[in-house]
Order: sequence, then structure tokens, then C-alpha cells
Amino acid sequence: MPVDPGCLDGRIMKCLTFFLLLPETFKKSKKSGGRAGGKVQACYEIVPLALKRKMAAELYPAQHTDIPDNATAKKNALHITPHSSPPPPPLHNLNNNHIDTDHWQSSHPTLRERNALMFNNELMADIHFIVGPAGASKKVPAHKYILAVGSSVFYAMFYGDLAEVKSEIHIPDVEPAAFLILLKYLYSDEIDLEADTVLATLYAAKKYIVPALAKACVNFLETSLEAKNACVLLSQSRLFEEPELTLRCWEVIDAQAELALKSEGFCEIDLPTLEIIVTRETLNTKEDVVFEAVSSWAEAECKRQGLPATPTNKRNVLGKALYLVRIPTMTLEEFANGAAQSDILTLEETRSIFLWYTAANKPQLEFPLVKRKGLAPQRCHRFQSSAYRSNQWRYRGRCDSIQFAVDKRIFIGGLGLYGSSCGKAEYSVKIELKRQGVVLAQNLTKFVSDGSSNTFSVWFEHPVQVEQDTFYTVSAILDGNELSYFGQEGMTEVQCGKVTFQFQCSSDSTNGTGVQGGQIPELIFYA
Repeated sequence: MPVDPGCLDGRIMKCLTFFLLLPETFKKSKKSGGRAGGKVQACYEIVPLALKRKMAAELYPAQHTDIPDNATAKKNALHITPHSSPPPPPLHNLNNNHIDTDHWQSSHPTLRERNALMFNNELMADIHFIVGPAGASKKVPAHKYILAVGSSVFYAMFYGDLAEVKSEIHIPDVEPAAFLILLKYLYSDEIDLEADTVLATLYAAKKYIVPALAKACVNFLETSLEAKNACVLLSQSRLFEEPELTLRCWEVIDAQAELALKSEGFCEIDLPTLEIIVTRETLNTKEDVVFEAVSSWAEAECKRQGLPATPTNKRNVLGKALYLVRIPTMTLEEFANGAAQSDILTLEETRSIFLWYTAANKPQLEFPLVKRKGLAPQRCHRFQSSAYRSNQWRYRGRCDSIQFAVDKRIFIGGLGLYGSSCGKAEYSVKIELKRQGVVLAQNLTKFVSDGSSNTFSVWFEHPVQVEQDTFYTVSAILDGNELSYFGQEGMTEVQCGKVTFQFQCSSDSTNGTGVQGGQIPELIFYA
């Protein structure tokens, strides 16, 4: 029976519509719950092969229009290659990883992995930051949603009432490396800190209110805290309002004051921090060291301000800080060889201080007159008793040694040693502190014992920082009267104030000293 051309055209259009809307049709058929007898209500019929060719020619005029038979069509159904522009080149993140833009989601099954791929990546980036000062800035792509989820500052910036509408945001006060560390944490929870960038990263974490990253920065700084950087970190901890870090800095500065004040970092601090340090009552150093440090800071400050480092300019940049140095508490010799020849003091001030040392009628001085208290050393006794015998304890150049560990950071100042059991005697002694075989401090000195069972202090040149939960080795080699007192009933664990010491025998000991008995009865420390 002949087919009406008008009806045929209508059928063709209906079939095309059905094929284009096939997924939607299936959805509707599921939702309909089998309406109309479970059949899809669409007007279509089986189309002859000739008509298929005509439809293909109309839909894809630029393609070859031969339509294969049904078997061949099924075989090739999964190998359709659309004619489109070439795929974009792989995108790169900071670690230079190649991202397959077609299938990267399936190859990274977790949300964290997929977010991490977006770090510093142009793919789907909807904001760019120009980070760093002019001339040294870096353009960083980012994604508003991820940043807003991790930072209340970014949330306000992108979704708040005064949200930014710019496509680029300039951040001149943050270092590019620090900003990338911040972003990497927001994208992946990974924290990569380095000594060169940790302070800048702390600044960025504080600026964008990311407390977990800020805490990690503070912990990193605490573990890397030493006398040479303690003053700089003190200045930064005050700026960032980090009281725990400030406390740790003061512990180091107080105990190792001479090393801290002579460090290059001391000359880099700001004037308010200088004044606070010089005012400190517990600095464990001589006053002439304080004066020399203040003078060095003044010279560095003159250079920063582009001024010649003349005595007058030094006084001007110091201001009232000069009068915080307790010059009258120096010995006369220390003053005459140091401050009196520095030219920082006026002739009138120098004359008045000399008179204060020597005259009965002392003049009024603008400098503090009371000596600093410093730090009181603590002593850890590891023996419960001491004794001597006619044939013990002998020294013939052999080493007495013991290992110890503590549960808090302390500063070992020296050792308490036993002396002669046969009356007054002088000893030459070499003391040493090691960690994993590396010598941290040593001193060759002398001490005089009075024949009693008392311990006699022998000091390192500077207190040595000792970290928690790590074993250190202290040793002493004595040369003098062979017969000496020795300790008995030694303890493996000793509680001394807030610090717990643990002791164990050392393989370096060749003179019989161990945990239970022997020499080195005391560790002298600051905490």
C-alpha cells in the first residue's frame, strides 16, 4: 500500500525527536509506572534501511552515509569517534603532574585526591591571585568554593555581603611560597613547612584565619628554636600574638642569654622587643654582654636607617633603651674596658659612673643600680648516698660516663662531681656532653675539693639545650688525687621539679661509673 508523503515526513520527525530525547523518554517511562499498558506513548515505526540512509544524510551531511547492517552497527557502537577539535593539552599543578582532562576523576577515587589535583591548577579555576610585591609577584589560580570552605576570610571575600567581583585579587604583603603552602593545606590538608618560609606562612595563616596551619607553624618554630634565632622568633611571636611560642623563646633567651644576645638575629629585632629583652630580670649573663649587644643593635639600626654609625646616632636610635642597661652592676674592670671606651656614653655619664664605683659620696645615675637575678640553677641528684673506701674511687685518666634523657626541654649548665676523700685536693677535669656520638659541649678546667663528700660544680662555657625524649651522654675525665668519694644506690628515674630524668649505663664509661654507683652524682640544669 502506498505511503502518504506527508505522513512519512511526520513519522521521520517523530523518530528523530525520539532518538534525541531517548534518555528523557526512559526516565518518563520509569516514572509513569507502566501507564498505557507499560508501552512508551510515542508514534514511531520500524524504518526501512533506505530511509535510515536518508536520515543519516540529513543529520550528518559531512560524514559518509553508508549505514551498516544491524550486526555491524552493534559491533561498532562502542567505538564512535566524534568529529571535534583536538583535546586540550594536559594541565599542570605545582608538582608538575600531568592531568588527563578526560578521565582524571575516575583515576583518583577520593575527594581529597581530586581536590589535591586542583591545587594551583587552571582547570575550572574561577579566581586568580597576584601574590607578592611588584616585580616579584606570582599569578596563582584557585577555586573560590574550596578556599571559602577552609577560611572564613575567603568565605567573606567571595560569598559575603561585600564579596569581590574581580577576576584577579592582588596580595602584595604575602610571599608567593607561603601563599602556595596555605593553598596546598586548604586543598589537601598537607602541610609542607621549611625554615626559610615558616614565618611567612604563619603570617598568611593568621591573615586568612587558618588556625590548624598556624598551629603547625608554631610547633615547627618551637622544634627549631635555638639561641641564634630565639630573639627574632620572640619578636615574631609578639607580633602574631602566640603566647606559647613567646614562652619557649624566653626559656631559651634566659638560659642561653649570652649566645642569644651575641647572635646576628638579635640585631634584626625591633626596638620594642629590644627594650623588653634588656629589661628582662632573668637574663643569665653578665651586664657587659648586654651593653655590647645593645651597641651592636644600635649600629645595625643606623645602617637600616641609612645613617652613619656615629656615637651620637647610636644614642639617638637607642633612645631610652640605653638607660635600661644596668651599667653600674658591672665590675669596675668590665666598665673600664667596655662601656667607658664605647663613646656611646657622654663624658659626664662616664665620669659619674666612675665616681659611683669609687667615691664615698655617690652621684645620682640614670641607669638601674640593682643586679639582675638571673636564673637559679637546679640540681638532679641521682644517688641516694655516697661513700669512700681505702682502695676506691681511683682516677688514672679513665672516663666516667652516664646516659640520661628528660621529658621536657632543659639546658644543661654543668656537672656536680665528687672530690678527694683524703683531704683538700685540686683536680683537672674534662667534661663533655654528647648526643648520638656528636660532641655538643666540652670544657677543660680545674676545681678544688675540700675533702668532704660534697659535690663540686664544673660548668660548661654556655648552657646547652637538651631536647626531650632523647638520650644524651655526659662524661668526666679527672686527673688528681686518685682516691675519691663515689655514689651508691643510684636511681634509674629521678623527679626534679617538673622535669623527670631517666638514666642508663654508657658504653663510654671505662672507670666503673654506671646507674647504680660511681662518679657524676649531679646534673646542673636550667628549666
